[in-house]
Amino acid sequence: MAQSTKDRLNRVRSILVSQPKPSDERSPYFQLAEKYKIKIDFRPFIQVEPVSIKDFRKQKIEILQHTAVIFTSRNAIDHFFGICQELKIEMPADMKYFCISEQTAHYLQKYIVIRKRKLFVGNRTAADLFDFFKKHKSEKYLFPCSDIRKDDIPNFLTQNGISFTEAIIYHTVAADLSDLKDIKYDILAFYSPSGIKSLFTNFPDFEQGKTRIAAFGPTTSQAVREEGLILDIEAPLPNAPSMTGALELYIKKANKI
Repeated sequence: MAQSTKDRLNRVRSILVSQPKPSDERSPYFQLAEKYKIKIDFRPFIQVEPVSIKDFRKQKIEILQHTAVIFTSRNAIDHFFGICQELKIEMPADMKYFCISEQTAHYLQKYIVIRKRKLFVGNRTAADLFDFFKKHKSEKYLFPCSDIRKDDIPNFLTQNGISFTEAIIYHTVAADLSDLKDIKYDILAFYSPSGIKSLFTNFPDFEQGKTRIAAFGPTTSQAVREEGLILDIEAPLPNAPSMTGALELYIKKANKI
């Protein structure tokens, strides 16, 4: 760890992003690859597996005893309504929905027709929902989530004495990356601590060497450091609020552009 990140400013020719390939052709990643003639590959380091109905029943959760549902991802929506379908549960028209972002709220319409006054939408983070929770303290919230999740929503609800039930509806597990064993990239880009965990699940003897590590968000950055890795690129930054922005700043320095 004594090595300075400045000493590691070697030319960047390839990047592996630990997420699915963007479906939007206008993704900043594609623009980055084109602009700097860099190879950028995408590979999810984690995958989700549904909780079986048997295991869900063990949680002894009565979905219809709740008056509001909190959704923080598309995965949560898919797996929640999958369980509802298997249990032959139809969501009542007066159910309220609290979604972390516009994208999540829009995706929810894949499963139900939502009345506008029953929908509460944040900008992007869990903290955006806190004011809504305070205004609707009397609701009985259901929080469908993964076995690996952030603590911010449960902590806030608990601290404010708001009734909620956490429902584990899917598991986050390491994807099989064995085919990447002998493939080297100049930069590995991570978006979650689960991605870091998956790296070491697949490659317990992983040695960083000259590979640069990029991390988005404080918890991901912390996970990188806890594994004894050198964190070369950290996002967001004041001058680079996105991962692609932070990568571009680094590439300009490393490739002397």
